[in-house]
Amino acid sequence: MQAPPAIHRAAGQTPSARITRIGLAATLLVLSLGAANAAPTPDPGSQAATALPDYSAILADPIRSDDDRQADGRRKPLELLRFAQVRPGMNVLDMSAGGGYTTQLLALAVGPNGTVWAQMDKMRDSFKKRLAAYPQANIQTLVRSFEDPYPADAPRLDLITFILNYHDVANTPVDRAVMDRHLFEALKPGGHLVLIDHAAAPGSGLRDTKSLHRIDKTVVLDELRRTGFVLEQQSDFLRNPDDPRTQPFFDMKTPTDRFALRLLRP
Repeated sequence: MQAPPAIHRAAGQTPSARITRIGLAATLLVLSLGAANAAPTPDPGSQAATALPDYSAILADPIRSDDDRQADGRRKPLELLRFAQVRPGMNVLDMSAGGGYTTQLLALAVGPNGTVWAQMDKMRDSFKKRLAAYPQANIQTLVRSFEDPYPADAPRLDLITFILNYHDVANTPVDRAVMDRHLFEALKPGGHLVLIDHAAAPGSGLRDTKSLHRIDKTVVLDELRRTGFVLEQQSDFLRNPDDPRTQPFFDMKTPTDRFALRLLRP
């Protein structure tokens, strides 16, 4: 009687070939599981997939006035645009736009496919003159109250900027809790609020908002956090540690100490 073969194999298949096929199958299984668990590739039109623009080129744009360029040294627009992470195609609300210094920068940064809404409680002559001298089709003016700064039926926003004026709102009858809630609701989930203001002494609360045009950073953070905002980052690009915080900004020969906050709507 003939002994059975020690190894059963498919016709024509060597042991090494069988091992190779098993290894290949295992490799394909690992690759397929990895692909299933990998982060999705960003949509080319999404914010995550859009590269930051050349902010230096934006600052050099001939549309910007000589007065604006002189103000750049104390306002640090390059650092502001980087901190706010402004990208082409964004929808942005510039709160308390004033003369339009920041509005114009934002409009240049978001480009023709983006829109910047400039909110103000009343139209400023300086803003009118700016747009008359250099019209920008992607700037929309909103003359609205601070408590209701943005239309409920307008597109949801990627970014809100509130530059050097939160302390002024504190000097008015505006209900800031209502205003902050409307700002929160105006943003898309994942959208940001960038707020900059003149720093008051720690623990001063709202004491110096009218006399010194400054506000305690802790007050601002507490109010925004109660609304649902989450602090994502702070920046020192406008800090001046030598500022005694005892004068209003318009009486100082050097820039004030200013805080910069980037807050997230989860």
